[in-house]
Amino acid sequence: MTRTRRLSLAVATAAVAALALAACSGGGSSNAEGTVTDGKLTIATGDPAYAPWVEDNEPQSGKGFEAAVAYAVAEEMGYAKSDVVWKRSTFDSAIAPGPKDWDLNLQQFSIDAKRKKAVDMSTAYYTTTQAVVTSGSSKAADATTVSALADDTIGVAAGSTSIQSVKDVLGVTPQVFNSNDDAVLALKSGQIDAIVTDLPTAFSMAATQVDDGTVSAQFPQDGKGDQFGFVLPKGSALTGKVDKALASLQSDGTLEQLETKWLSSATNTPVLK
Repeated sequence: MTRTRRLSLAVATAAVAALALAACSGGGSSNAEGTVTDGKLTIATGDPAYAPWVEDNEPQSGKGFEAAVAYAVAEEMGYAKSDVVWKRSTFDSAIAPGPKDWDLNLQQFSIDAKRKKAVDMSTAYYTTTQAVVTSGSSKAADATTVSALADDTIGVAAGSTSIQSVKDVLGVTPQVFNSNDDAVLALKSGQIDAIVTDLPTAFSMAATQVDDGTVSAQFPQDGKGDQFGFVLPKGSALTGKVDKALASLQSDGTLEQLETKWLSSATNTPVLK
């Protein structure tokens, strides 16, 4: 073999290696669809994933708000339910820089400019609202209207948007505590009748911190809460497609219907009137 031919072969080999490396570094997608597996849409969520976002830790069932949203987006993008593959990931690894072994990830990621430096984020599929957490023994347990809560003592965490929401919606001044944990202690001791916090925190608090805890009601949407979006690998070819799918689902009322079904009806959490 001549020196020139050896040199040409070496250059060609290096070029192929460079292309392979570039494909790997771009989030793991190397086919024409921009997905990690040709013909499949790989979606990740947490492990475990909790209700009401995913029912019974089984996202493949399509039950739970985020599981249902994931399948609705997949369908808008042209994927059948059988073409959706589920994976699990931690929250922190999902928003860290670097290649991913999934195409989309959703586990209540707030859309954040800092996160967008490491990963892509879609437009919002949900905007958080405020909710009322109480216990079965509290006099606020059955309060599902603004007037019913008017005479109750409400606790909130310092620095939270809940403070102004309580003033605006309930027309009362809440008791302010250093943290949600302090507010929970006050609820347990009977110092307050209920706690107001954002809905995702409310579900977690009622399930894990408050004895006989319940999310008795949620505030009407005001559009001021945190917005949840899908996380995608940085520079994903799918980001625009996900945004287009979400715009369609927003326009035809699907997102609102899923929110009502899984975050209100299924959890028995009425909107305050």
